[in-house]
Amino acid sequence: MCVCYSHPVRWHKDATYTIAFVHQGCSKTFTVSLEQGSAPANFPTVRPIFIHLDYYIVVYMPDQFLHLINCRQQDLLCYSLFLSGADGHIEALCSGRAVVSVSGNRLLDVQAGRIYNMDLNPDFLLELLSSGRPEAQQLAALHCMLVYLQPNPVLELKIINWISENVMSFDAFDQIQEFILASLYRISYQQCVSLDKLLPYSCVFEKKELPVALTAISGVKCTPELLCQPIIKGKAKSLQGYWEELQHVLDRMRYFEAVPCPRFRTSLIKEDWTKLQAAMNSEKKKSPRSHHYIEENTKKVLSMVDTWRLDRRVVPLFQEEDQQQRVLVGLMVDKLREHLNRHLSRLGKKKIDLLVVNYAAKLLELIWHVLELVWQKLKLGPWVLCIKQQGNSEEWAMFHVMFRILEATKGLCLPLPPGYSTLLSVLGVRCLPQHTFLQYVDHGLLQLTEPFVSRLMTDLDNSDANEQLKFSILKRLPEHIDKKVSQRWDHPITSASISREYIGSLLDKHSESKDSALLDYSKSSFYPDFLPLNYLAKVLSNREEQAQNPFEEQENVDVRFVEETALKQTLIKLGFEVK
Repeated sequence: MCVCYSHPVRWHKDATYTIAFVHQGCSKTFTVSLEQGSAPANFPTVRPIFIHLDYYIVVYMPDQFLHLINCRQQDLLCYSLFLSGADGHIEALCSGRAVVSVSGNRLLDVQAGRIYNMDLNPDFLLELLSSGRPEAQQLAALHCMLVYLQPNPVLELKIINWISENVMSFDAFDQIQEFILASLYRISYQQCVSLDKLLPYSCVFEKKELPVALTAISGVKCTPELLCQPIIKGKAKSLQGYWEELQHVLDRMRYFEAVPCPRFRTSLIKEDWTKLQAAMNSEKKKSPRSHHYIEENTKKVLSMVDTWRLDRRVVPLFQEEDQQQRVLVGLMVDKLREHLNRHLSRLGKKKIDLLVVNYAAKLLELIWHVLELVWQKLKLGPWVLCIKQQGNSEEWAMFHVMFRILEATKGLCLPLPPGYSTLLSVLGVRCLPQHTFLQYVDHGLLQLTEPFVSRLMTDLDNSDANEQLKFSILKRLPEHIDKKVSQRWDHPITSASISREYIGSLLDKHSESKDSALLDYSKSSFYPDFLPLNYLAKVLSNREEQAQNPFEEQENVDVRFVEETALKQTLIKLGFEVK
């Protein structure tokens, strides 16, 4: 419920109008500096026209300005779109026309006897995203298209194309973060009353300090004021239709004004996420008690993700275990569920659980959908996963987009689809120089996942450059992953390492007195004149069945090399050779 009032216009000075947002308990008075020019003949009667347009109140001053005021999100001026000059001109509503706003987003032209249907032009809103426009105007246009226009695949594709062509973050806001949060808000907030007050709708509120570019509009002064609490007389049971809904909205407003921080912020996840990361990277590998609970959350989310059309997907995601992202998915579900239970307990735990799991699933699907559209736009194919080849310009563009999505989600502490880190590392090793790639790894920007390292060890040959890259990667791996992937590399050093571990496992529980009595030199197939090697061979054959064989189902096993390694170790132990 909005009450609009226009103050008397002072030509050559300014126009002042007040919008009272009764349902929000506040009012805002706007004062706009008018452009200099000759006053129209009917200037004393010129007043702003107020038009109701869905979630906006449109204030139109003929030949001066057009102001779309957001009725749902009035926290900042940047969510309201202000246009002046040619941008704010409406041909059908030129100066001197007597028009009246009627219901259903329509205008009645009293003089011409015509009724106009009013609507927002998506193509014009897209033009406002072009470079050179004020960032507050770009944010308002982007927010309008993502949240308030009806879902339109063509418009969505154009927005994603714009993001991929302007991938670097703006000074005042991150367009990728805004796209993710605003899109999720539109998908989710209508599923339940009050969700519009609890779910995040913009990345701006995650900033510690609001940029000046988003807090003011050139030529526009805004004075906010709190309203007295509205009271609807009569019994609540007698209210019907609009008045019943308004009464409910006012009750919700009083509640959310009384509680601190009702809107969920993704920054609430960061502290717990840091602790969980430390626990996962710890050598002790002791998971927190809540880890099992978090994993159950993740399973629910992944079961709801639309993966049944995997054969039609071109971006290979959701095809591997990604422990870090699985934990982050479960943690986000846990924190958002806790927040909604605090403010919407009347819905019940089952309903809230469904809302939260669906929200997380839509997040993963949204990121996957963006990657699919960009991938198809760049005409990429399965060859991208081949590490042997150098990346081209299209693959570099894809890497840049994916890296910016990684930065955006990391800033909001939001999860990515499983497999995202592996794909990004594959593109990184194809597109970046080796030293740059390793710097990205050292700064935590790229992850050395087990599938990625395994692919790299098997796909790349043992040229000097590739050998140096493999050694650089192996020394950066955690010990438990290093042992797994090093077996996939056919190289003398890794073979020697495997042999030492194998022999160590055989001799781990060896009893010298017991095995020495069982030696039978006459039956030895090794070197009969070299007793130390005979002894070692007999010990190994006695212990072999009790130790796990690392060479089972491995193709690159050099038995002769294992013998020579054992002999080498024996000579060193007996002091006949220096290590």
